[in-house]
Amino acid sequence: MTCRPSKWSSVFGTVLTLSVVIWRSDVMVLTPWLAPIIWNGTYNINILNELFHLRRVRIGLTVFVIRKYKIFIKTLLQTAERFFMAGHKVHYYVFTDDVKAIPNITLKEGRHLVILNISGYRRWQDITMRRMQLIRDYISQKLIDEVDYLVCLDADLKFRDDVGVEILSDVFGVIHPGFFSKSRDSFTNERRNYSAGYIPKDEGDFYYTGCFFGGTVEEVYKLTDFCHNAMMEDKAKNIEALWHDESYLNKYFLYHKPTKLLSPEYAWNDYYGSPVVVKRKRLVHVPKDYKKVRD
Repeated sequence: MTCRPSKWSSVFGTVLTLSVVIWRSDVMVLTPWLAPIIWNGTYNINILNELFHLRRVRIGLTVFVIRKYKIFIKTLLQTAERFFMAGHKVHYYVFTDDVKAIPNITLKEGRHLVILNISGYRRWQDITMRRMQLIRDYISQKLIDEVDYLVCLDADLKFRDDVGVEILSDVFGVIHPGFFSKSRDSFTNERRNYSAGYIPKDEGDFYYTGCFFGGTVEEVYKLTDFCHNAMMEDKAKNIEALWHDESYLNKYFLYHKPTKLLSPEYAWNDYYGSPVVVKRKRLVHVPKDYKKVRD
């Protein structure tokens, strides 16, 4: 893949870091490596929208709809049309083994739906891990010329509040809602030192969810390429990391620090209740019977 220069991403990453409005004293808003952590009240969306409109930024969203997960896609797309990147150009890329199951919904001006037919897989673990290779390959084939930023989501999510350009950066991850207030000792990283996903117990900055990540297309290419190669390395040993693609994602972010972190507002699960610090639940997991949808 031929990568384009990314002068704008570094410039605007600096602008955003400097323009963070520190209205929150109850949560961590900056990492030790000076990456902003995005919470409600830490940015001015009007300023950011103006900056990204000047660049005519194009945003892609990928989602994998395989087997029984097709029951979630209508809700995801409908809520995305209401809350995701309002006023910006968006391409939805839906990877599916059942093209007919993808609903024909009305999209706003400047937004497009691309349906990509792929093979189904026997196990849900294979579905989550295989997407890294498919995203990587599709970036090099098409996306590098179609979008500037890529947002990668699980299908069983729905938007409940605004998610806009405040999330965009060279490469971003989302702090897992189950671990944002816990120490690294409790992180569920891969601990077997013979796995390519291995992270020692005394390492790790945050625990990132695998359901939501993204960045510039160039940086997402690097991330997905790393994760796919790590999976293949483990597969050759006949092993899999503990939490599959999420484990490899955490390994990548350990040594390739994200330039922005999103707070648990952006991947909430109502299982964790309603902490005072989580003032807006922007993107949430849809309640489901895991045994039925993963069978």
